[in-house]
Amino acid sequence: MDTIEKSKFTSYQIFLIIVLALTQFTVVLDFMVMSPLGDMLMKSMSLKTKEFGFVVSGYAFSAGIAGFLTAGFADRFDRKKLLLFFYIGFIAGTLLCGLTNSYKMLLFARIVTGLFGGVIGSISMAIVADLFLIEQRGRVMGFMQMGFGASQVLGIPISLYIANSFGWQSPFILIVGFSTLVWLTIVIWMIPVNMHLDIQKDSNPFRHLWKTLSNTDYRVGYLATAFLSMGGFMMMPWGSAFSINNLHVTPEQLPLLFMVAGISSLIVMPFVGKLSDKIDKFKIFAIASIWMIVMVIVYTNLTPVPFWIVLVMNVFFMIGIMSRMAPAMALSSALPEMHDRGAYMSINTSLQQLAGGVAGVVGGLIVFQKDKFSPLEHYNTLGYVIVVLSLISIFTVYRVSKLIKMRKERIKV
Repeated sequence: MDTIEKSKFTSYQIFLIIVLALTQFTVVLDFMVMSPLGDMLMKSMSLKTKEFGFVVSGYAFSAGIAGFLTAGFADRFDRKKLLLFFYIGFIAGTLLCGLTNSYKMLLFARIVTGLFGGVIGSISMAIVADLFLIEQRGRVMGFMQMGFGASQVLGIPISLYIANSFGWQSPFILIVGFSTLVWLTIVIWMIPVNMHLDIQKDSNPFRHLWKTLSNTDYRVGYLATAFLSMGGFMMMPWGSAFSINNLHVTPEQLPLLFMVAGISSLIVMPFVGKLSDKIDKFKIFAIASIWMIVMVIVYTNLTPVPFWIVLVMNVFFMIGIMSRMAPAMALSSALPEMHDRGAYMSINTSLQQLAGGVAGVVGGLIVFQKDKFSPLEHYNTLGYVIVVLSLISIFTVYRVSKLIKMRKERIKV
């Protein structure tokens, strides 16, 4: 009976899952839309791969810096208020992206968006860890990650359609409108999340930051998240350019490519989340990582093939990438104590973004394009680098899993 009760969500928890998934949807869409818009952007603004890499990494680096700046204060405020503050900043940054008309202005807009948007994920993770049992978190993370799939099923195809009709800036205006509605929903219906304030130990935010940063167990979690994120950031920005210039996918076919991959994510993520709550989370992560490694090698070495083969390969590739996320995030959320969760999640997200920023720059240096319409070169080299990073991430996530199991054994004793 106790197990059944633990598995059930209250009506308010269901509301929280939906609203946090919607915030993830908008933040992920804002970042993800850069990939399908990449080819259009590089052509319209005459950007080189290196410059586009800096635009993508500008978001990641600023998000990483913001995470460190807010980590010491993250456990000193109501998490609802923090979410509202950073979400409205994200909306403002996205509006700037929609109004830009030059490379320098776009780079500045992405930096502003990253300063606020990059922290939202860590706040959401802290809220989930505060309000959901560890036995529920695999499913919660699975549902929240559906925001990624939804951004591809709905957000990216719609964004590409209006971008083709009204210009590449228009998707950002669309995101601003929808995000404003989500922000108002949080203001009206979400209750404060402040139980962590009753057990806060450190009055000095900088001391709290240092203790959380220097905790030996937490450092294992930071390392695991950094390696996990580097592969995705390194490969993702070049998705549309590779599809169009190397695989000969047409701009009209591109929305369908992202939509089908997104639908597969929507189907797979809840299933993987539920599975990770029933089976060992690390085992699910390891299986998904090995699957992804195989698909990375195959996909990055593809040459022009019929469109249906590209569709199938993209689905298989996406299943591998997304199936790692729910078990990895659930394990990461179990590592910090409640009074450290806000700081831990902020630092973790910060390192994730910084690692992703480095990966984006490195990816831009590895991948080369002679002119606007030439195939991308050395994309397969990028794939082999990602394979190495993925193998390292398997080892680091294993260490996180082992630490959590040891802690449970100590509690039993």
